[in-house]
Amino acid sequence: MTRGFFALLGLVLAAGIAALYWGTDGFRVVTSEGARELAVERSPRAVPDVALFDQNGHAFTLADYRGHTVLVDFIYTRCPTICSVNGDDFQRVLTRLQKNTGDRKIDLLSISFDPANDGLPALQLYGDRFGAEAPRWRIAVPADRHGLAALLKTFGVVVIPDGWGGFVHNSAVYLVDAQGRLVRILDPDASEQLAVATERVAAQ
Repeated sequence: MTRGFFALLGLVLAAGIAALYWGTDGFRVVTSEGARELAVERSPRAVPDVALFDQNGHAFTLADYRGHTVLVDFIYTRCPTICSVNGDDFQRVLTRLQKNTGDRKIDLLSISFDPANDGLPALQLYGDRFGAEAPRWRIAVPADRHGLAALLKTFGVVVIPDGWGGFVHNSAVYLVDAQGRLVRILDPDASEQLAVATERVAAQ
């Protein structure tokens, strides 16, 4: 009886471990966000050629970045928390890139998902706050809601009104390669990881 119980228990544990191993890609991911990051690394996604306007009122499209690596984040300028952290991180990355990568071109792009409130003055104010100067670092808003929806879907950004005029949203830094593909999702809280990953691309 005891032997049978322990044998059965061993089989159950083995099956559970095997299922966990399979479900987390060999224990590499344990969250849905981790699974999303891994999926993007394995199968890069083409970024839609959406039209945008930057903080200077200049129109451009994502196709204009072809041939350059771009770091992208999604923000709304009134955000009091994570967007400010992202802005600080981008500011540090830009300083580091200017110091260490010479003429190699890596651009930064912050895209607002709040077009109703983020007009040109708001974009300019946000850019001035962090020293963002176009075209190296654009603070932009999509030209229309269809373009915004396409970007949110491609990048996997979830935006939910919080009932107080703001938004609850997930946050990450997205690496778009010179072919216009989303190839990596980086943790916005790991500024050193962000800088290292960027410099690695710049050195290629």
